[in-house]
Formats: sequence, C-alpha cells, structure tokens
Amino acid sequence: MSDIRRDSAPRGAAATGGPPPGSGAAPSTGPHLGPIPITATGVLIVIALVASVVYLAVAIFVRDPSQIPLLASATVVLGLVFAAIAAVGARATWRSSVEGHDVRAFAHAVVGGLAALVSAGCFAGAIILFLLR
Repeated sequence: MSDIRRDSAPRGAAATGGPPPGSGAAPSTGPHLGPIPITATGVLIVIALVASVVYLAVAIFVRDPSQIPLLASATVVLGLVFAAIAAVGARATWRSSVEGHDVRAFAHAVVGGLAALVSAGCFAGAIILFLLR
C-alpha cells in the first residue's frame, strides 16, 4: 500500500522546525466556528441546504394541482445540494488523507458517502414523482 504524503517526514514528525500539526500551537487563519473553519464553500452549501429544505417544505404544504411537479423539482434541488456535499466530502477526504489526518479522512468519507446516498435517494424520488404527473 502506498503512502502518498505531501512531505517526506515520517508520520507524526513535523517536516519543518515548527510545532506538530495537531498541537494547537500553529496560528489559525480566517474565521472559525470552534475547530471548524468557515469557508465560502461551506457557507454556500449551508445556505443551499436550508433553502432547498424550505422549498421542499413549501412544496409539501401546497394544496393545488401543481403539488407533484413542485415536489419533483424540490427533490431534484435537494439531490443536487447533497451531490455537492458528497463532492466536497470526497475532496476533503483526499486532502485529509494526504495531510496524514486519517481519522478525519475517514469521517469525511463517511459523511460524503451518506450525502451521496441521500442524493441518489432524492433523484430516485424525483424520477418517481416525474412519472406520476
């Protein structure tokens, strides 16, 4: 099994004379929410997730002939959001693995995989709803 790392230092040792990666002594850049960095991608995904869930809720509570097409389009939008979360999870898995954070990489892989499953379920539901109308 190959061990592709960005630095040639052995595992657990720092490549430079600075503090080890997990010691907390390295200065963090940018805003954080606890240990989680706040990025533009994360903010956009959270906004898209909240907006698509609100759109799905509105589509559920509308009582008129356009309810099924609204539900179908809402599930497509929700599926696209979860597909984006899965793609970000795959990228985060790769980056964490290359940096030597194996537990974090595993957690990213689990979250990304679950997001991919939810995305596939949303697309399947949308296909069924499109066939119903």
